[in-house]
Amino acid sequence: MIPASASPTDPVSATVRGSVPATLGDLPFLPAGTTLPPLPYLLVVLLATGGVALALRRRRPAVGVSHVLALTPWIVLGSALHVLYVVGALPEPLAPFGGSPTVYPTVAALAGAAWLAAEEAVADGERVPGVIAAVGTVLVVPVVVVALTTGVSGSGASWSAVAVLASAPIAAVVWRVLGRLEPGVAVTGGVGALAVYGHALDGVSTAIGVSQLGFGERSPLSRIILELDGVPSVPVLGEGWLFLLVKLAVASAVVSLFAPYVREEPEEGLPLLGFVAAVGLGPAAHNLLLFSVTA
Repeated sequence: MIPASASPTDPVSATVRGSVPATLGDLPFLPAGTTLPPLPYLLVVLLATGGVALALRRRRPAVGVSHVLALTPWIVLGSALHVLYVVGALPEPLAPFGGSPTVYPTVAALAGAAWLAAEEAVADGERVPGVIAAVGTVLVVPVVVVALTTGVSGSGASWSAVAVLASAPIAAVVWRVLGRLEPGVAVTGGVGALAVYGHALDGVSTAIGVSQLGFGERSPLSRIILELDGVPSVPVLGEGWLFLLVKLAVASAVVSLFAPYVREEPEEGLPLLGFVAAVGLGPAAHNLLLFSVTA
C-alpha cells in the first residue's frame, strides 16, 4: 500500500553511482512502485538466489512444518526492509536491495543461506528450525526498531493493532470451517493455518488502510475489487470487506488444493504452501509497519 499523497512509485530515488532503477509499475497487472534495481545489483541478487537454491537442491535438507514456520521472521524481515526503502531510511548503497520485488529474492537468499548454515552447524536436526527462526528474529528486530525511529503515527499504530486483533478470530473461524468442510487440510498443519491468517491479516489491514487511513492500493487487481461501485460500507472495514472475503476464499481454496500435494510430497508441498502464506503475510506485515510510521 502507499499513502494517498505519495507517488505511485517508491519515493526513494535509489540513485546509486549514477544508476537509476527501472520502473515497471506502469505495466499492466504489476503493482505501482515495481522496479528493477541497477544491473550490478540485479546480477548480485540473481546469482545469490540461484546459488542458494542450487545448494539447497543438492543438500536436500529435511523439510517439515516447523522448518517452514521458522521462516516467518524472514517474511517479516523482507516487509520491514521494504518499509525502510519506502521511507528513505536504507543506506544509499543498500537501497536498491530494498525495492519491490528485489527485496523478496534478496531475503529469500539470506534465509536459504541461514538454513544451509544451520544444517551444517547443528548436529541435532530437530534444532534446525529453531536456529533458522532465531537468526531471522535477530535480524528483523533492529530493522523494525530503525523503522519506528523514523517516526511513529499514533493513529496508524492503533489501527495496525486493530487489524492484528481482528484478524485472529476471523482466521480461526475460517480455519475451523475449512477443516469441517475439507478434513484433509489438517495435513498442512501450522503452514495451512498461517496461510489463512496471513491472507486474513492482509485483507483486514488493506481494508483499514483504504477506509480509515487514506492509503491507496498498489496492486491493480486488488484496486479493482476495492473500488467496485455499489458495495455497502461496514464499520471499520468500509467497502474493503469484499476484498477480505475474496482473500479468504482464495486462500482457503488454495490450502484445500495443496492438501493432497502436502500429504504425498511434503518436502515440495510444504515450501510451496509456505510461499502462499508469505504472499499474504508479507504484504500484511508491510501494511502494519507502514501504517505505524507514515499514517
